Amino acid sequence: MTVRIGVLGGGAWGTALALIAAAAGRKVTLWARDSGTVADINEHHENRRRLPGTALPANITATTDIGDALAADAVLLAVPAQKSREVTRAAAAALPDGTPVVLCAKGLEVGTGLRQSQVLAETMPGARPAVLSGPSFATDVAAGLPTAVTIAAGDLEPALDICRALAGRGFRPYAETDIVGVEIGGAVKNVLAIAAGIVTGLDLGTSARAATIARGFAELNRLAEALGARRETMMGLSGLGDLVLTCTSGQSRNFAFGERLGRDGAADRDRGDLVEGAWTAFAACKLAREAGLDMPIVDAVAAIVNGEASVEAAIDGLMARPLKPERG
Repeated sequence: MTVRIGVLGGGAWGTALALIAAAAGRKVTLWARDSGTVADINEHHENRRRLPGTALPANITATTDIGDALAADAVLLAVPAQKSREVTRAAAAALPDGTPVVLCAKGLEVGTGLRQSQVLAETMPGARPAVLSGPSFATDVAAGLPTAVTIAAGDLEPALDICRALAGRGFRPYAETDIVGVEIGGAVKNVLAIAAGIVTGLDLGTSARAATIARGFAELNRLAEALGARRETMMGLSGLGDLVLTCTSGQSRNFAFGERLGRDGAADRDRGDLVEGAWTAFAACKLAREAGLDMPIVDAVAAIVNGEASVEAAIDGLMARPLKPERG
């Protein structure tokens, strides 16, 4: 039975997940690098920097000692995707073998193209990987608004164990065994959210945005299936559900980033670690090339973010592509 939950990451998402676990009756230890965040949570029961206005219950304790958070029945890894290798490598020696580690960031590792579970296999080989993904904003989750997500593990029963540990009145997790599909859906939808944001920032209209979402979803499906994911996974919460959310809301950092690109006409060079899609675009292009896949929207986002193409040239290039059957 999962009683103790460790959370690695003191950002908005890590704090929201800690709140979910605490509301489910678990004893939660949250690790953060920033001593100010730790003091804020322990003394004021609030993460005023990352999630202001949200009261945190007494069964959440914060620490700067990562070993304290790893002394748990399950661990939620909620650091940005590009930081997961660094954090898990540093923490590996303190993690008891067989501990479930739930990957909560949505992104591919830039440079290697590895999914988060593949990174974990290299840095924490004794961990039992699971993935949490789906349409969810930290502020909605923290506010107790109804949210449904997918939790995937290698087998159904471990996935259900984690679901039972986190489920509550406003948080409904569904169990899954398609780790690859859940990871790819969560990662690539961030790239497509940037594309949808660009279309919105350019004032190209809702028809163009709908087309971008639909054709982007086709690209996502091609990559996921090439990597061994199941098509029905992509039609679920961690695929289509998350894609719709992040491609239509300014709450999405990726959509907002793309909107700025469309409006200003150039990439913001200070992308920041939290704009996961800006990094995942390059990794997704690498995977597509290796699989011999055509992913023009993802390619266009990568070119814009890298300063290799203007937003106008990228849009013109997409519209001028050779005509073909829709399902091709």
